[in-house]
Amino acid sequence: MKTTQDRQVVALATFVVAGAFTALAGVCTVQMRPGEHWWGVCNNFGREMPFTEKTVFSCDLRKDNYSHQSLSFLCSDSGRAVWCAEPVGVKIADGKIRLESDKGEIVIKEDAGQNLAEAFRYGSKNWFPPTGEEPELLYFSAPQYNTWIELTYHQNEKDILAYAKSMLDHGLQPGIFMIDDTWQHGYGEWYFDARRFADPKGMMDKLHAMGFKVLLWMCPFVSMDTPAYRRIAFGSNPDDVKGYPEKGGFLVSSRKNAWGGVPPPAPIRWWNGTSALLDFTHPNAVAWFTEQLDRLARDYGADGFKFDGGGVPFYAGCVGVEGGSPKMFAHDPSVTPAAQSALYGTFALKYKGSEYRNAFGYAGKPVIMRLHDKAHKWEALRRLVPDMLAAGFVGCPFICPDMIGGGSWTAFLPGAPFDPELFIRSAQVHALCPMMQISASPWRVLPAEHQRVFSAVAALRQKFAPRFVALAKESARTGEPMMRNLEYCFPGKGYADIKDEFMMGDNLLVAPVLEKGVASRKVVLPSGKWKADDGQMYVGPTTVDVIAPISRLPYFERM
Repeated sequence: MKTTQDRQVVALATFVVAGAFTALAGVCTVQMRPGEHWWGVCNNFGREMPFTEKTVFSCDLRKDNYSHQSLSFLCSDSGRAVWCAEPVGVKIADGKIRLESDKGEIVIKEDAGQNLAEAFRYGSKNWFPPTGEEPELLYFSAPQYNTWIELTYHQNEKDILAYAKSMLDHGLQPGIFMIDDTWQHGYGEWYFDARRFADPKGMMDKLHAMGFKVLLWMCPFVSMDTPAYRRIAFGSNPDDVKGYPEKGGFLVSSRKNAWGGVPPPAPIRWWNGTSALLDFTHPNAVAWFTEQLDRLARDYGADGFKFDGGGVPFYAGCVGVEGGSPKMFAHDPSVTPAAQSALYGTFALKYKGSEYRNAFGYAGKPVIMRLHDKAHKWEALRRLVPDMLAAGFVGCPFICPDMIGGGSWTAFLPGAPFDPELFIRSAQVHALCPMMQISASPWRVLPAEHQRVFSAVAALRQKFAPRFVALAKESARTGEPMMRNLEYCFPGKGYADIKDEFMMGDNLLVAPVLEKGVASRKVVLPSGKWKADDGQMYVGPTTVDVIAPISRLPYFERM
């Protein structure tokens, strides 16, 4: 039971039970305290955090998850926390946080703790507790490899094997290996394209023999000119839908009534064109998708999948108006776009070891998450640290910073503007954060002197890999972020605005260089004895000037 001291609510619909207010669908306003700092909602806005009395900000998780991880949760360094199980609209201005919910109780906990870490722990324990299940630990013990940048829309057996071999030949450890988009015959046609894969099972066996675990790119879209679409959209041939309990229901619809009672699927625009979208509220869709993926695991030895797409805006495109009210034409018409997106993520949980890019409400789950594609730009590099820190505050500790150097393949084409310094500084961020993902081949894009630096960065990662595996296990048990800001670890010392340094656990401080042409930086060291990567000893709290040429990633271990 929440007391009136636990919330400040202005509700559109409320009722009172024993002195407690419960907002069923309403507006909740939180007055910020002087000097208070807040984190949460969506890690796409990490650069804008912490939210303060001076912040002007708005987002609406009911309509969008901004291609990242989102959660209706906020916590502050004064020990307060705000929560709603459903997606909310958020507006921050004039020192107030205003949350609007269509359904679901909004809770304000005034005494969640004394500081940021305690407020987060309260939310994690009471509202989104961890399952205790560990994610695939190979993500943390070795680099990941993704074929996207090298092969883009030309995935093929010969080049995939050559790419994998080149990594091992240059001394890197085998890890998670992701075969990206266009390995398949088509969207919804989840078979290896025979034109480019002469022996896909043999290829998978060779990758496994090298020591890799192999993931296949996957999405919930079905192209509308394929046999798969004709089969599941209408089921005109009874043999097409044998084994399914009823006709249709596989795809989200565009209107209520149609031919033979089976609604036509909604055409949804996405980055690869226009396709239909699976309806995860219907058992037919879940059964069909399971059939496809289980076959890939059984017949080819796929170890998991890179689950892409499925964001809230795509499902929002399936909402129409009926009887004057918004409605999603799905098997369960009451479902929201955010709930449909979350159901896609729930489906992904069946395939342990998979990667999932964006979702609402995935706090506490043993899911590997990746930041949205980052451009090959210094501005994008500067977003990596605050966005990953923010992921921890929406309950997603197992976060990958996209691909080293960025996920924009056009930046790596011959003749395109490419910056080796940016690539190396990106690799240095990856090296000592939860995960390190390689896509563009360093041996192709870097000059020889930078290749040597990259090899040293990869070796540094392996030095700390056992510690990161232990951290991942701890986060699976406690729900706490692996990667933490200084305010979380050293509360009340004035570190809330520092977002170019981070902690891995409580004792490793990392201070990457994030500016072009810069060979030094200031590093804030909290209280304690700190040993720098070059052996220099410091006693905090202090601020030190560190020389950091391209070959150095400054980091400090608390003794």
